[in-house]
Amino acid sequence: MSSIPDLSVEISGFKMKNPTMLAAGILGVSIPLLRRVLEAGAGGVVTKSIGVGQRKGYETPNIVEVSCGYVNAVGLSNPGIDEFLEELQKSDISDMPIIVSIFGKSEMEFFELVSKLDKTDVKGFELNLSCPHVSGVGAEIGSDPNMVYKITKEVKRCSKKPIFVKISPNVTDHIEIARAAEDGGADGIVAINTLRAMVIDIETGRPILSNRVGGLSGPAIKPVAVRYVYDISRNVKIPVIGCGGINHWEDAIEFMLAGASAVQIGTAIAYKGLNVFNEILYGISEYLKRKGHHSVKEIVGLSHKF
Repeated sequence: MSSIPDLSVEISGFKMKNPTMLAAGILGVSIPLLRRVLEAGAGGVVTKSIGVGQRKGYETPNIVEVSCGYVNAVGLSNPGIDEFLEELQKSDISDMPIIVSIFGKSEMEFFELVSKLDKTDVKGFELNLSCPHVSGVGAEIGSDPNMVYKITKEVKRCSKKPIFVKISPNVTDHIEIARAAEDGGADGIVAINTLRAMVIDIETGRPILSNRVGGLSGPAIKPVAVRYVYDISRNVKIPVIGCGGINHWEDAIEFMLAGASAVQIGTAIAYKGLNVFNEILYGISEYLKRKGHHSVKEIVGLSHKF
């Protein structure tokens, strides 16, 4: 048997050469840029969230660095589904493991988005039910188990492609939300999105973000995210994809031991650039060899036995 561990993963039919993915909302919707991320080593990419119509987002400043990460309130800026479809038509994406993140205010908006995108070569969908700072979408509807169930079921009704539901940490019972997504037919859970946060300029007394409040990402939220992955993966039967504060290969390993079948990387790109993918993959591979594992799948959920 080869001494090189097998890093490939398949999550509910979504195939990747390795378990690392670009997280949603980091590098926009440009297909050439997303291809660069894959060429840099990522096993899969998730687009910035797309809505039914064009959305400008919030005025600047909409992102601020703090000692433990970033607080952002970009406001789901996006070109809208029709312009995004034009972007898709410019390139051949048949070989790209690309997941489209989508958001909406109702089952019908999600239905409209998936109906249009399902005809393209995108490989699946990530339902953004967790954005913490835009009224009427994201976490506001993702905090309601009944809405999570209805939206997931509606999307599953119009597509056979894998459906992943990205949940919020800003809820009362994250296990109830994850189960609602599973009951609605989700093929996987992505945990977690950012935590609600804000930053105030002590000289002026003004909140720094134009939206006043935003979402915290980066190393500060990693222990929270690991806990969510651990909890959810023990309480649902569908795969979990970990997201939140992954900067080093050790972080990725920790998420997989907690139960993640793959990991999404976002804020770390601001610190390390696209090299972060190969850096993490090298570390994962060396860890697996040192521990005598032949496949990355062998370590998923190992912490559950303790």
